[in-house]
Amino acid sequence: MSDVAKDEEQSPETQEEMPETVKPRKNGLSPGVSDELAENMKRGWADTEMRDLAPVPQAGHTARRRDALSARFPGERLVVPAGRLRTRSNDTDYPFRSGVEYTYLTGDQTENSVLVLEPEEHGGHRPTLYRLPRSDRESGEFWLSGQGELWVGRRHSLTEAERLYGIPCADVRTLPEKLAEATGPVRVVRGHDPEIEKALHDKVTAERDAEFHTFLSEMRLIKDDWEIERMTEACESTARGFEDVVRVLDRAKATSERYIEGTFFLRARVEGNDVGYGSICAAGPHATTLHWVRNDGPVRDGDLLLLDAGVETRELYTADITRTLPVSGRFSELQRRIYDAVFEAQEAGIAAVRPGAKFKDFHEAAQRVLAGRLVEWGLLEGPVDRVLELGLQRRWTLHGTGHMLGMDVHDCAAARREAYAEGTLEPGMCLTVEPGLYFQADDETVPAEYRGIGVRIEDDILVTEDGNVNLSAMLPRRAEEVEAWMARLQGRAG
Repeated sequence: MSDVAKDEEQSPETQEEMPETVKPRKNGLSPGVSDELAENMKRGWADTEMRDLAPVPQAGHTARRRDALSARFPGERLVVPAGRLRTRSNDTDYPFRSGVEYTYLTGDQTENSVLVLEPEEHGGHRPTLYRLPRSDRESGEFWLSGQGELWVGRRHSLTEAERLYGIPCADVRTLPEKLAEATGPVRVVRGHDPEIEKALHDKVTAERDAEFHTFLSEMRLIKDDWEIERMTEACESTARGFEDVVRVLDRAKATSERYIEGTFFLRARVEGNDVGYGSICAAGPHATTLHWVRNDGPVRDGDLLLLDAGVETRELYTADITRTLPVSGRFSELQRRIYDAVFEAQEAGIAAVRPGAKFKDFHEAAQRVLAGRLVEWGLLEGPVDRVLELGLQRRWTLHGTGHMLGMDVHDCAAARREAYAEGTLEPGMCLTVEPGLYFQADDETVPAEYRGIGVRIEDDILVTEDGNVNLSAMLPRRAEEVEAWMARLQGRAG
């Protein structure tokens, strides 16, 4: 990786040894930049302004969302930052992923940007998108700065951004001073841009900002038609990623879980923005660790592979799907028994997803099935109602049966309990149904043959007017269908 020359990296001794033509000049640039080079770099660049840009497809939806926000907080200045680059190590950064609230309201994903809704005197708000303009050629920033155009790529001009997002744009470098001088009530989405928060430190309160964040989270509980299309695309792409993994299981057996992770990641990067979260590629006893993301273990015939992964679309909507697969292509008798119990629990959970139902209904339906099987197998003493009342099944079920899904894998997390966990399902909500059974390798309360087996089945379910639709139904779930699917992809007889 190339390095950016910096004034402070040049010692006095080094500067004294430099030829006169490359010593620090009046141009104020790096010691290695002569006046002649500085002037040369200002000239001869073609006009690349893109004048035929069409608005992003979600522009109409983002305008409607801003209107709803405006109506909820009349007379208040609303500040929603995209966020800034974060250091990975030394002078390298993590790939940027914009704040969900910012992208939800604008369609933009550019770092250092901020949406500001200014209250109008006679009601409503005037939106402004504050962004960095294109790299300045006069100052040399476009080729000397580590964030300049020749280093990290061309930014849209402010005029181009206005065409794309349908929002008036201004230079974000002017914003901190404007915010510091502003009067009247202000709310900001915290946690994304410390410079913006610093400029507003004496104008905002944690309580008011938390209320703002909660409302933005609850806005996303119900997906519009455009969002549902993105969720469907994410599931379709994820299904292709699962097929990719099945086709290369022999290579994973020769290497490790990392081959599975890398295979799925390729699909995510080719068809989407990224993976929506760290892929869980858990083989053997690793499948009993709920969020196993080290993905460095062996993949062996006779074991199960629990693959929990999701493609994030270019618009930042993610799938979240889990399948538990027999590495050899066929379940053992005990593996199938446990798998079938989880499948039955998932079927009960999905059946409980419908408008008007409580959010917790599908969890309770799935847990009842699993508790019944644990009693039937002699691992718990019944009756089932006693087990559920005491929560005894949780030793092996461990987690809730699902969560909201969207631009975050655990979407709408700041919503109030009465609107989410204790709320009622409505058409347009998208959630996961993902029961599981996990028998830890060191659990001496179960027979030895159970130990080290983990099974989870997860699908992405859309609440409709008359029930639900499984957006990830293109992937098989029944044990015999999984076996036949794997055989077909691997070119084996079923």
